Amino acid sequence: MRELTYAQAGLEAIAEEMRKDPTIFYMSTDPALSLMQEFGAKRVRPTPIAEGALTGIAIGAAGSGYRPIMDWRQVTFSFVAMDQIVNQAAKIHYMFGGQRTFPVLYRANVGGGTRLAAQHCQCPYSMFMNLSGLKLFLPSTPRDLKGLLKSAIRDNNPVISFESNRLLTMKGPVPDGDYTIALGEADIKREGSDVTVVAIAWLVHEALAAAALLEGEGISVEVVDPRTLVPLDAKTIRSSVRKTGRLLIADEAGPTAGFSAEVAALVTEDPATFATLTAPVKRVCALNVPIPYSPVLEDHVFPDRKRIAAGIREVVEATRGADGGVRGRREA
Repeated sequence: MRELTYAQAGLEAIAEEMRKDPTIFYMSTDPALSLMQEFGAKRVRPTPIAEGALTGIAIGAAGSGYRPIMDWRQVTFSFVAMDQIVNQAAKIHYMFGGQRTFPVLYRANVGGGTRLAAQHCQCPYSMFMNLSGLKLFLPSTPRDLKGLLKSAIRDNNPVISFESNRLLTMKGPVPDGDYTIALGEADIKREGSDVTVVAIAWLVHEALAAAALLEGEGISVEVVDPRTLVPLDAKTIRSSVRKTGRLLIADEAGPTAGFSAEVAALVTEDPATFATLTAPVKRVCALNVPIPYSPVLEDHVFPDRKRIAAGIREVVEATRGADGGVRGRREA
């Protein structure tokens, strides 16, 4: 199977959908040259730095029969459009009594690794999770990004694609031909029996690295990638935790009122899943501080494979048997 970078997979998804559907057009302050050359200035619009206006234009166009794609680039730039996002995009289908659909896709880069300091290294997706009416996803591989983007473009709801800064140049296998990945379906990236790790975006790869390390210590780690934040695949996550009896959540955002808290709640609030837990739920997240510009300090703030591995050891330590082995889950 051919390999593409994460960024290339995203562009390929958009180009393929634009070839099929003439109602799709693209807006960005810095659109890809390949899109501009293929589709021209009418369908690929280099825009002024006016995210508030452009976000609103996309909503209006979506309600008028088009399928706009608005690229905020860094998620930071979406903040100047919060009224349009919160009071319009998230609510307009409901406010219209369902008489009109608003199929708009917003794209935004999130996370660290770019050394762009406090404003441009944020992971504020939990802010958008709180808004009823939006679908949100955050893929960890080029294959997943392409498949989810194609589903999002075809969806009749407002969707936000959060895309990891750290993964833009990462290569991975991407199938030839047309395919989609449904919004709301998690993916088990690695099977395991002792502890479930729910991780997103870049931290999926860090969790897989931690799992490979801990295999040598006799700890079997299952890595679950939700891929979609809203709707969240509670069924797959709960099923994995019922199998392993332990849960660690790895998130590049801070822990307060975040994605990690939502996953912990959906596991502990479900009686059947809670009954199988043999250890407290553990979260490995970024520190609750603005992201420093210094590379050394930025690396200290964000979680990585070492912190994930340490967290897993902590989760399983309390349930090790006298022989040093990891005890199985408690039956419900």
